[in-house]
Amino acid sequence: MDTFALVVTIGVALFFTYTNGFHDSANAIATSVSTRALTPRAALAMAAVMNLAGAFMGSGVAKTVSEGVIQTPEGSKGMGILFAALVGAIVWNLITWYFGLPSSSSHALFGGMVGAALAGGTTVYWDGVVDKIVIPMFVSPVVGLLAGYLVMTAILWMFRRANPHKAKRGFRIAQTVSAAGMALGHGLQDAQKTMGIVVMALVIADVEDYGDPIPVWVKIACALMLSAGTYAGGWRIMRTLGRKIIELDPPQGFAAETTGASIMFGSAFLFHAPISTTHVITSAIMGVGATKRVNAVRWGVAKNIVLGWFITMPAAAVVAALSFGLVNLAVL
Repeated sequence: MDTFALVVTIGVALFFTYTNGFHDSANAIATSVSTRALTPRAALAMAAVMNLAGAFMGSGVAKTVSEGVIQTPEGSKGMGILFAALVGAIVWNLITWYFGLPSSSSHALFGGMVGAALAGGTTVYWDGVVDKIVIPMFVSPVVGLLAGYLVMTAILWMFRRANPHKAKRGFRIAQTVSAAGMALGHGLQDAQKTMGIVVMALVIADVEDYGDPIPVWVKIACALMLSAGTYAGGWRIMRTLGRKIIELDPPQGFAAETTGASIMFGSAFLFHAPISTTHVITSAIMGVGATKRVNAVRWGVAKNIVLGWFITMPAAAVVAALSFGLVNLAVL
């Protein structure tokens, strides 16, 4: 196997992780920044550290990505498929970041993998795509919406007699913990997705065997790139999540972050399902906001975000398929 192709593919995978970091950093910190629980720079630094820690907490999601979405392709054509899949995901990440749309980097990657695999004639495990990606894509936002609503309702009931100013001050402090939990869950989920791609590249290059554990250097490289991207920040998307959907106060921010973190940990450890942190936190914010009053949520903004969710996978798939066609003409 051409070592240069392997190095280039791993380099592009790490760049995807970097874009994932600055694209999705808003997931972990937008609420705590918008409520002034943390300054933007402190929030980004905390998120970067917790992303790094979260990346070492498991490997179930990485296994799903490397073994459960497409058949591991072989030879130079296989490396071209992985390269094209990553290009599709990166292009969509950059487009949605530019427009401040909190789409899912995870589903951009999965869409890229499916599109490139179909273009390259590699088997797509449709059962795995449906069970581990499509169903969680629909279920996790519904769970986030309902859980966010219920958690916020419980907080309102528990603190119904509390002094509002003291309660907000306390929740502002508590948000440092809930935001850290979100960042830890983000690292647990999103760093592993790139680990799965790198492992596939190593298997194609005969450096690793199918089913081998993830090398430590792969974990470290993916975790560091995700953390670096997170620290670079994603201010456009942060504004959308933190202020355009609803103006959050500290109790609402705490409820949304706690809900999002709980769902991410549960899906990773119980189901090994690579869910979208974007879907979960956005829907949790909507659910929390609806407890104030239904029209407090700017549903027009929410509608555009949800529309972005639905077009992410097919859009990334189309870009990846075109990219494979170009790679096939130029190199393969």
